[in-house]
Amino acid sequence: MRITLAVVHLLALGIGFGAIFARARAANRLRQSTDALRATFAADAWWGVAFLLWLTTGLWRWLGSVEKTASYYTTNHIFLAKMGLLVVILALELWPMITLIRWRIASGRGTLDSAQLGAKGRLIARISDAQMLLLVGMVIAAVMMARGFGAR
Repeated sequence: MRITLAVVHLLALGIGFGAIFARARAANRLRQSTDALRATFAADAWWGVAFLLWLTTGLWRWLGSVEKTASYYTTNHIFLAKMGLLVVILALELWPMITLIRWRIASGRGTLDSAQLGAKGRLIARISDAQMLLLVGMVIAAVMMARGFGAR
């Protein structure tokens, strides 16, 4: 079980990084192309899938004491930094998530105002770029933890 959870957790990294990169690129093109909106929605959906995979496998690995005890993680300052980066990623995600949900609803109803897409799309792209950098920070923290850093 521990191998399966670790594999799914790591595969979610690839899905998430690819999705957030694709969302940023598609959101940057929203002013120029109607196809960019569908691409933005698709990439955002994959970003959500990756998050759900990270959350379920991460909580299971942490609280289920699959590999190490829960106290190992809660006393590891590298793990706490990694979770801090996750909190920042999630905080940054609030506005794009709400905006994209509203756009999905408006698009489904045929009432989406395409004039607002360009500027907001660029902001979603910049937020996504920042999230990619933070995700790299999480990977660095994970590698450090795997090498024993932060353990007391």
